Amino acid sequence: MTSTKGDVLIVGAGVIGTTSAFRLARTGWRVTLFDPAPGSGATWAAAGMIAPSAEVSPGEEENFALQRGALAAWRDVARDVFDLIGDALDVFETGTLLVGYDASDRRLVDQFALVAQRFGVEPQLVTRDDHEALFDDVSPRVYEGLLLEGDAWLDPDQAIDLLSKANASLGVKVVRQQVLTATTDGDHVEVTTADQTFRGDVGILATGARALPQGVADRVANVVRPVRGMTVRVQGVDRSSLPTLRAIVRGRSLYMVSRPGGYCVLGASSDEQEELVVEVGELQRLLRDALDLVPSLESAAIVETRQGLRPASKDLAPFVETVDERWAWLSGHYRHGVTLAPLAAREAQSFAEGLT
Repeated sequence: MTSTKGDVLIVGAGVIGTTSAFRLARTGWRVTLFDPAPGSGATWAAAGMIAPSAEVSPGEEENFALQRGALAAWRDVARDVFDLIGDALDVFETGTLLVGYDASDRRLVDQFALVAQRFGVEPQLVTRDDHEALFDDVSPRVYEGLLLEGDAWLDPDQAIDLLSKANASLGVKVVRQQVLTATTDGDHVEVTTADQTFRGDVGILATGARALPQGVADRVANVVRPVRGMTVRVQGVDRSSLPTLRAIVRGRSLYMVSRPGGYCVLGASSDEQEELVVEVGELQRLLRDALDLVPSLESAAIVETRQGLRPASKDLAPFVETVDERWAWLSGHYRHGVTLAPLAAREAQSFAEGLT
């Protein structure tokens, strides 16, 4: 594709930066994407859920309204990627099953149902008697749950891989270096790495929880804090044809995303820390809750643990901040980075198009 609109410099190659690069390159921009380790931040640790219904939370009405368009946006990305490179990005529309492990947890599930209804979500109460298959591998002490239709998931590793291939076919240049400074020079933007300077017409900051480069860091109004999350990947239980399993276990949140072939992603750890380490207590609690909920995980093999830092804004809402007439900062997506990536990419495009 011949570019006619100009040059965009994107700092950060997580799922939002990579998806933004794809959208801009497809619409006629020359794109340079900067990241010393593309896809290695919060995206690498994410489970890949696109689950606005299962994640409703009081005070997040605007965020929820935004997320409701995410699944359709991901379908569009998947179609565009396939049309370009012939590889399918799989989006699994399985819905979510939310359960409580004990009586106290079930009361929390009931409270969730009331909140969800205020958001316009209509959870369906399902029981083992009426929907036995939905409870495959789930502890027999769990008799009922809420079925939330319309939720989905994808594999972030696959998304980054296919989007990167598509970007390469569109001529997106990837610079695997840290951006040290990002500035504006008249009607151009400029970034510097350790050994090179790059100029463009528009700049997009998609740095997630990472620090912004000098030159823009002291000019932004928003603030994000890193929230550490861990996922554990195991091999051995296949619920991939069933709704994603979410639970409250002894007051703690838990999810299990099951992929075809028995690969499962376990998660919902959340700590206000920046250090990317796996703490023994954190890992022990997650695995204990998972084993209590899904006893068949007893014989599953641990494949790996992954950690990432989610970017949380003060009000936990995503934002697009215009730093100046040439730079925009997309961040604050917190636990919804994968969900909102194609919508954030639209924001990136709108900002760039507004300058042409």
